[in-house]
Amino acid sequence: MEKKASAKQIFLYSIINYIGTAIGIISTVLIYPKDKALLGTVRYVDNISQLLFPIMVLGASHALIKFYPALNEQKQKQLFNYSIFSISIISFLVFAGIIIYTGTNRDENNYLYYFAFPIAVSLAFIELFRKQAQDLQKLAVPTLYEKIIPKVVLPLAFLLFLHQYISETESILYYTVCYLVIFILTAVYLFRHFKPGFNYRFKTLFGEISRRDYFRYSLYAFAGSLGSLLAFRIDGIVIFNLISEEANGTFSIGVSLASVLQIPAVGMFALYAPIVSGHLKAENFTELQKKYVEVAKLLFCVGAILYCCIFLGIDNLFRLMPTYENIKDSIPIIIILSLSVLINMATGFNSEIITYSKYYRFNLIAICILILLNVSLNLYFIYSLNLGIAGVAYASFISMTLFNISKLIFIYKKFKLLPLDKAFGFMALIFIVSTLVIYFLPDTDNHLIDLIYKTALSLIINITLLYKLKLVYQVNVWIDKAIGFIK
Repeated sequence: MEKKASAKQIFLYSIINYIGTAIGIISTVLIYPKDKALLGTVRYVDNISQLLFPIMVLGASHALIKFYPALNEQKQKQLFNYSIFSISIISFLVFAGIIIYTGTNRDENNYLYYFAFPIAVSLAFIELFRKQAQDLQKLAVPTLYEKIIPKVVLPLAFLLFLHQYISETESILYYTVCYLVIFILTAVYLFRHFKPGFNYRFKTLFGEISRRDYFRYSLYAFAGSLGSLLAFRIDGIVIFNLISEEANGTFSIGVSLASVLQIPAVGMFALYAPIVSGHLKAENFTELQKKYVEVAKLLFCVGAILYCCIFLGIDNLFRLMPTYENIKDSIPIIIILSLSVLINMATGFNSEIITYSKYYRFNLIAICILILLNVSLNLYFIYSLNLGIAGVAYASFISMTLFNISKLIFIYKKFKLLPLDKAFGFMALIFIVSTLVIYFLPDTDNHLIDLIYKTALSLIINITLLYKLKLVYQVNVWIDKAIGFIK
C-alpha cells in the first residue's frame, strides 16, 4: 500500500510541477524578458525570503520526519504542535531583527525586506505543513497550491505593470499576497486530513524523546538548510549586487528553465524521505541500498533524456520566439545549470540519507565548504576572468558537483551504500554518443524543423536503446504497458 501510494503521489506531484513549469516557461520566454529589472528585483525579494524562512523553521520540519518513527500517534501530534509554536515565536524575533537592521542600515532597498518577511513566514509554515502532508502521503494538493499560484500571479502582475495599470511596488505586493493565500489554503487542506488538536503541554513529549537530541538535531538541520539555501540562492544575490538587476533577470530565466529537469527528483526525494528515515531507524540497509540504486538510476535516465533534448533544441526553440534577443544570453546558463541538476539527480537521495542518519552533522560541514567554494569561484570568475553571469553558472556547477561527490564518498564510507552500478556507465555512453552524433547532423533553413527532428531523433534513439538493453527496469515496465495498451 505504501509503495502504491508513493507512486501515485510521485506521479501527481510531477504532473503538477510540469504544469507549473509549463506556465513558468511561457512567462519566462514571452513576458519576463520585457522588463528584466523588475524580474531581478522580484527574484531578489524571493532570495531574501528563502534565506529568512529557514531561520523561522529552525530545523523543525526536518525534526518532524526524523523523530516520527519513534513516536506514537498522540506524541506525533504534540511534536507537530510544538513545531507550530516554535515557528511563531522565532518569526516574531526575526521581524524585530528586520526592524533593527533596516533602522540602522540606510540602504535604498531596505523596503524590500518588508515584502520578503511575510513571504518567509508563509514559506516557513508551508514547509512544516508539507512535511506533515509528506508523512501522510498527501503531497499533491499542497504542491498544486505552491507550484501553480505564484506561476499565475507573477506574470499577471508583470502584465499589469507593463501596461502601467500598477506600479513596481504594487507588483511585488501582489506576489507577496499570493504566498499568504498559499499558506491559508495549505493549512485548510492539511487540517482536513490531520487533526493535531491544541495540546501545547510539551513535557510528556520530551519525556518520550530527548529534548537535548531534538534541539541538537534541529539546530544542525537549521544550519544545513540555511547553508544549503545560501549556497543555492547566493547566485541571485551576488549577481544583483555585483553585476546588475538586468543580469539577475537573465540568470533567473536560465535557472527557471534548467529547473525543469529536477521536477521528478524533487517529488521522489520528498516522498521517499519518511521511507529513508524508517529504514535508517530499523538499520535495514539492504532495502535502502536497493531503493538508493533504483531511484538514482531512474532519475538519471529521465534527467539525461530531457537534458539531451534541451542541449539539442534550446537554441532553435528560442529562435522561434519574438523575444529571442532578450533571452539568448540565457542559453549557456541553461546548458550549464541543467548539467548540474542532472548530476544531482544521478546521485539519488544522498542528502536524505545523511540528514536522517546519526551522521547528520556532516551536512553542515559539506554545505559550509560548498558556500566558501561557491563564493570564491563566483568572485574569481566575475572579477579575474570577467565571465559575467556565465562565470556564476560555472561556479555553481563546479561547487555543486564537488558537493555531491563528497556526499557519495561519505555515505559509502559510513554505510557501504552506493547508488551507481554498471548500468550508469552504459547509459552515460549512450546519451553522450547519441547527442554528439545528432548535434553534428546538418541543419535545415527552418528552426522549427531542426527543433522537431533533432529532439525527436534523440528521444527515439535513447529510449529505444534503453529499452532494448534493459538498463532501467521501470522504463521497460512503462514501455511494455504502453505497448500493451496500444495493442
